[in-house]
Amino acid sequence: MARHVLFLMTGADHWTLNDGTRHPTGFWAEEAVTPLEIFTDAGFTVTVATPEGVRPPVDDGSLTPENTGSAEKSAHIREVVDTAKEFANPITLADVKIDDYDAVFVPGGHGPMEDLATDPQAGAILTAANSADIPLGVVCHGPAALLSAVDAGGRNVFAGHTVTGFSNTEEQQAGLADKAPWLLQDRLTDAGFAVTVGDAWAPNVCTDRNLYTGQNPASSADLARAVVERLGKDS
Repeated sequence: MARHVLFLMTGADHWTLNDGTRHPTGFWAEEAVTPLEIFTDAGFTVTVATPEGVRPPVDDGSLTPENTGSAEKSAHIREVVDTAKEFANPITLADVKIDDYDAVFVPGGHGPMEDLATDPQAGAILTAANSADIPLGVVCHGPAALLSAVDAGGRNVFAGHTVTGFSNTEEQQAGLADKAPWLLQDRLTDAGFAVTVGDAWAPNVCTDRNLYTGQNPASSADLARAVVERLGKDS
């Protein structure tokens, strides 16, 4: 039987900073491309969903050799971003039927901070996945999407979960902390998550129940493999 993974991805090409200016962004390429390849190599079909079904915009900064590690890797990641059918043909969040999927994966980049963090449809998808005990893999700034998963009383349905994500230290070292309207680590803590972070820029994966989180781009491969392993145990 075919197995399916939903990639819940940003549709935002900017992040509105605290002075009102727009910082160009989108999804961080490695955090989508590397997991996509790991899932497809393991035999899973991947479907991408975005707000309004727009093609997910890539953060151009994530395609540079400096941020991918080499010119060869940069060229490969760029080719996948440009040509993968999964990125070219997203469905809308409204069309997602969670029962069709065995797992949900949320790549990061600053884009999710702009849209998925407050999108009620994204919140409904994540809430439904959690209720069904479907594995959720969420990396870097992707945990911003978890902030949209609130119940009728305004309480986050993942409150009490231990998670990791892009840390305040990493945001400061990346140069945007002083301009950020909010910091992910702080907002997750305020929403009732127990946030744990490791060394800046080093791989770090945290697992709590069906929720798997990765701290940064370096964590994307380990995170995707952890979800694949969980799916293998569930099969």
